[in-house]
Amino acid sequence: MITPYDVPVFKLLEKLANYLKENVDEIDPPPWASNVKTGVHVQRPPQNPEWWYIRCASLLRKIYVRGSVGIERLRAEYGGRKDYGVRPEHAAKASGAIIRKALQQLEAAGFVEISKTGGRRVTKNGRKLLEEIAGEVKEKVVKEIPELAKYLNGG
Repeated sequence: MITPYDVPVFKLLEKLANYLKENVDEIDPPPWASNVKTGVHVQRPPQNPEWWYIRCASLLRKIYVRGSVGIERLRAEYGGRKDYGVRPEHAAKASGAIIRKALQQLEAAGFVEISKTGGRRVTKNGRKLLEEIAGEVKEKVVKEIPELAKYLNGG
C-alpha cells in the first residue's frame, strides 16, 4: 500500500489541493483570505490565488505525518524568520487564525478530528483520502520517470 511518505510531497500536495477544491464543499476560502498575510514574518499576501487549498492540503498531510498536533505547534511549523532590518532576525510564528479556520473546515469535511490527548489528528476518512491520492501520484510519477519505480515499490 502506498502512503504519503512514499511519493514526492509537492506532487501530493498539488493533487490533494485540486481534489479539495473540486470535490469538498466544506473547504472554501474565507472572504478575508485574499487580503491576509500568512504571518508577521512575511511582507505580502500569497500571490497564488489557490493558496487556501494548498494550505489545507499541507495541514492535512502534516497532521498525518506528525500525529496528534495542536495549533501552536503548527504555527511554529509554518512560521519563518522575521526581518528586523539591520538587527538580527528572529523566529516568528505563522497566523493562528488561518490555521484554526483551515482545521475547522477540515473537521467539517470529516478529514480531521480533535484528539483526546489534545490537538488534532487525521480520521479514517482523511487517512483513506491521503493514501488514495498518494497511489494516484505514484502511478503518475512512475509513468513520467520509470527509473523511480524500483524506489517507490519498496526495493
